[in-house]
Parts: sequence; structure tokens; C-alpha cells
Amino acid sequence: MLSEEKNRLLTRVGPGTPMGDLLRRYWMPIAGVSEFEQRSTKAVRLLGEDLVLYKDLSGAYGLVDRRCAHRRADLAYGMVEQHGLRCNYHGWCFNQTGQCVSQPFEDTCFPERNAKERVRIKAYPVEAKGGMLWAYLGPQPAPLLPDWEAFSWPNGFAQVVISEVPCNWFQCQENSIDPVHFEWMHENWGKRLRTGDTALGPTHLKLDFDEFEHGFVYRRVKEDTDENDDAWTIGRVCLWPNGFFLGEHFEWRVPIDDENTLSVTWKYTRVPRGREPYVQDSIPTWYGPVKDADGRWIDTHVMNQDFLAWVGQGVIADRTQEHLGASDRGIVAIRRRFFEEMEAVAAGAEPKGTIRDPARNVRVPLPMMDRAQTLDGYTAEQILASPRMKLFYTTYIFQAGQPEHVQRAFSQAMGIEVGDFDGVIGSRGSSAGV
Repeated sequence: MLSEEKNRLLTRVGPGTPMGDLLRRYWMPIAGVSEFEQRSTKAVRLLGEDLVLYKDLSGAYGLVDRRCAHRRADLAYGMVEQHGLRCNYHGWCFNQTGQCVSQPFEDTCFPERNAKERVRIKAYPVEAKGGMLWAYLGPQPAPLLPDWEAFSWPNGFAQVVISEVPCNWFQCQENSIDPVHFEWMHENWGKRLRTGDTALGPTHLKLDFDEFEHGFVYRRVKEDTDENDDAWTIGRVCLWPNGFFLGEHFEWRVPIDDENTLSVTWKYTRVPRGREPYVQDSIPTWYGPVKDADGRWIDTHVMNQDFLAWVGQGVIADRTQEHLGASDRGIVAIRRRFFEEMEAVAAGAEPKGTIRDPARNVRVPLPMMDRAQTLDGYTAEQILASPRMKLFYTTYIFQAGQPEHVQRAFSQAMGIEVGDFDGVIGSRGSSAGV
């Protein structure tokens, strides 16, 4: 268990807090590029700050204070210009740096005053990568936005899935280094929910945890695997500071504020062999629901089950009341590292995992299970003959609510008909999967 003071250190992310200062040293995914095919502005809240993300008429992205410096009008309803965002109340316009570049009345009647030169609002850099828009809220110069190798994989269908989860980000991220929960939540409990079958799946026999430059790796042996399996020799990546990499997909837990988290998933599926070359024109972004029409938490899909567990710990988990076990060594390790990194940043040091050398930021690899299967793929016949692989190609198991147009685009890319997921996930065994 932790003291109340240490729990606050891990969970408070606003400006001026130790964790807020640390997380502001990293780029955060906040939206999908495809969202701006139909809109030009979007209100966002990130690390406790209310902001507006926009795409101007030149195609450039900006992220600025949500309130106009003039009379505090809401810039989420502003008008994009060739370069910048104009307030719809009195027409003041701000560029990507937050500098006011136009004050229509003042510029017309009192041009000699050049009043706009003295007005600036808060602004942060934005970059696009992997079909997502990323923001950096920290001090300059900013580190490089990581060019993860997966973002360059060819012949695949990618999609971005976003949900707002009403709880603190850190209990979400702790899930990224908690392998045993998969056995119980996604296999045993999930199967019982859908089928009533009370038989338990293969149990964990052995765990190990290692740290590397970009996070931590957990390794496991279950009753249906051995030490020759990728799950032990390679393992899964708890991506520093707030991500999870499982080979064919990333998950990020982005702090909206102390009590809300933006879950962002990037998912890649390789097209069946024989359908190459496949080039995806646009990576779709969709928002997944967390509750059903009756207001109940959705419990059928993998991420929805995780959401339920995270929220069930309380808006901010009370770690003064917990009792950790032997399977929680990874959780202890990342907590220790966060405390150390907060102290290091406060002392002026470079935080863990940031990249500043462009030569090192080209298709950056991460430890990856099932690499050959994920990148080389299978024929459609092989996919349909394997119950587990068929599940991954004919349904979206990770979150509920995949829109029909995304299902249709995925089906066209794969040449395989897509249906609804029934909520049952079998053991990984020797097949690729979660």
C-alpha cells in the first residue's frame, strides 16, 4: 500500500504538479486525423487544461487555449482561417503560436497602436503520426514524437478507437503491467458471462518483469505454454509513460484531468496473403461507448472489461487500502520508477525514454511477440480454418461499438465478411493474439 501523499503524487496531473510536470515532457495522442475530414475545431481537455484543437485552411494543426484573450469567448466555436483560428465573437485571430494576428476593429480604427502584438494566448505544438494527432504541453525544446516502427507497417488496415473513461489515468496504466488480470477478467470471467461455463482456463505459472529504455516488459508462462513461447522469451511492453504495446496494437491512457482518462487504441490488422499491395487511404477514428442503452457498463469486449475494472477501483484508487501480492511486482516497479522520474525532472534531468536524436527516431522497434505472424500474415483459408484467428478477422474483439462504415471498410480490405463479437475469448495457446 502507499501513503496518501504518494498516491496524490501518482494521480495529480494539473499544471505545477510533479506528475503533471513529468507527463508534459511526452507527446500525447489526443484525436484522430480523420476526425478533421468533417470538422475544423474540437474542444479538448488534456492534463487539466481546457484547449481547442483545430485544422486551419492551410491544413496545419493548432492547439490553443479554449478562451479568447479578449472577452473569454469559447474558441471551440471559432472560425479557421488560412493561418490560425478566429474568435466568432469579435473576430480576434490567433496563430499556432498563440500570437494574436488580427483585431478587426482595432486594426481598422487604430492601426498605429498595433495592439495585437501585445496579446498572446496559451498554445502547444501538434503533430500527426499513425493517423493520430499528438500534443506536447511541456517546455521547449520538445523531444521528438516517437516514430514507432508499427506506424510504417505496410499492407495493413489500421483504426483508431477513443473512449472517455471516468477515472484517474494511473489505475488504467497499471493494467499495462498486470498479466494475471487477463487470465481472470478476459478469459474466465468473460467466458462465464457469455456462456455460463464455470471451467477455468490455463493458469499462470511464472512471471518476470524487466525494464528497458522505453518502458517495462512482462513475461509469463501459463499451463498451455512453456519457456520457449514468445510470451516468455519476448513478452509484452508496458510502454513508458502511459502506453501498452501488444504487437498488433497500442493502447494509451491519456490523462484528461485527475478524474478522467482518454483511452486511445491504435490497431493494425495485416491483410490476408494474396491481397497485397494494400494501401490505406485514411485511418478511421471512432469513439467507443462505455455504457449500453440502459446505462449499464458494457462488459463484452476486452477494453470494455478493462474500463469496468478501472472505474470499479473508484474515481481515484485509494492505494492506502490495497494489499499487493506476488503478481504485482511489475506494478511496484513502475510506481518506483515514476517517483524517481518525478524527482529527476524536478532536478532538471532528462526524463526516461525521450528521443532527441533524429537518427534514432526512424521506425523505432519495440519488443514484439508473434512478429512474423503479424507482419507476414496468413492466407484467407488459413485464417478461416483457425477459430482463434477467424475471431480476429471477422469481429472486433477489443471494443464495442465499431461503426458500420468501419466494419465495411475492414471487410473490403480483408476480403472476409465481418460480424459481431460474442464476447468469448479462448486461451492464446500457440496462436497469435492478445
